[in-house]
Amino acid sequence: MALAADSILTLFKLYKRRDRPPDLRSVLDVRDAASGYPQVFNVHLNSSAVSEEQAQALGLQPVSQWKAFGLCGFPGLLLIVNPFTSYAQRYWVCQALKTYPRKPNVCNIDAHDPERGDPWQDGLRTGKEDAHRPRSLLERLRWVTLGFHYNWDSKKYAAQHHSPFPTDLGKLSSCLIRTCGFPMFLPEAAIINYYRLDSTLGIHTDSSELDLTQPLLSLSFGQSAIFLLGGTRRDDPAVPLWLHSGDIMVMFGDARQRFHAVPRIVAAPGGGLPSSLLDCANCKTTDSCTFPHEATDTSGLFISAEEWDICSRYLLKNRINVTVRQVLGPGLSFPDEPIAAADCFCKNLGMDGSCHPDVVL
Repeated sequence: MALAADSILTLFKLYKRRDRPPDLRSVLDVRDAASGYPQVFNVHLNSSAVSEEQAQALGLQPVSQWKAFGLCGFPGLLLIVNPFTSYAQRYWVCQALKTYPRKPNVCNIDAHDPERGDPWQDGLRTGKEDAHRPRSLLERLRWVTLGFHYNWDSKKYAAQHHSPFPTDLGKLSSCLIRTCGFPMFLPEAAIINYYRLDSTLGIHTDSSELDLTQPLLSLSFGQSAIFLLGGTRRDDPAVPLWLHSGDIMVMFGDARQRFHAVPRIVAAPGGGLPSSLLDCANCKTTDSCTFPHEATDTSGLFISAEEWDICSRYLLKNRINVTVRQVLGPGLSFPDEPIAAADCFCKNLGMDGSCHPDVVL
């Protein structure tokens, strides 16, 4: 099967449309790469870069068992099919919903409510959303920034606006990137996007980091997304790809400067959770999961039954994407440009958290 030759703008409009849902059979799924996609090729990762013990501690399968793919015509693109255990996926989802939105990390809600509380503590509302049932802080989350906080207006980072990068996410990111041949990668900033089923991510490039020689790491959790990767111009041919829960994408070199977008989130069949979040190797059934797994799970990660109940209900209608990047390179420093903390919020930010094309709508 040949890959699409349409531009990223054409494909974005095609897959975004709601009046006549598009045919999704042309979206490439690397899981089916063995049949019909000669442009997809296997990539051998550096399994010696991460020991089995290191991988296990982060909830990852041994690197030797990972399946990684590249795509002819798109050098620098690397797709790793879900290397997480089901239990670990749940842990990282919980971190993205419970821990990472806490202050001093920055989120879209701060622009309108600087004194906002903890989104996790606000929980999820029950019942149908309407004018009499306002959304909770957790439901209003659209993005969170970690480490060096991205300025959505200037599209820059600043030394003055920084909070400690989460230790666990830093270890996970470094581990994943080492297997891809980048042992010196330093996770210094992250943007977490929270997608509803009707959300899109506009066409953009990620080029704000001062060191573009290091890769961009992307982690997907929850409902599946159609990801578009084009060229360095908006009229270059683009390819539509599936990103499923647990999948990892790495963009480096040539791919680092390519336009990309997410025109559509696609719910799992039957409206439930993706299968990779249901099939827990530590449980005897996929219907429920008993916590904690102290007897059988040796990753050291923990999520309670109550926490997973909130996370699983959230994921029924949402996708979470975590992108991690290195901002500074050896010998590099930020320009001497004073910036106020308030400047890290988009001045035209709407209540839905939307502003620029590279903000989740």
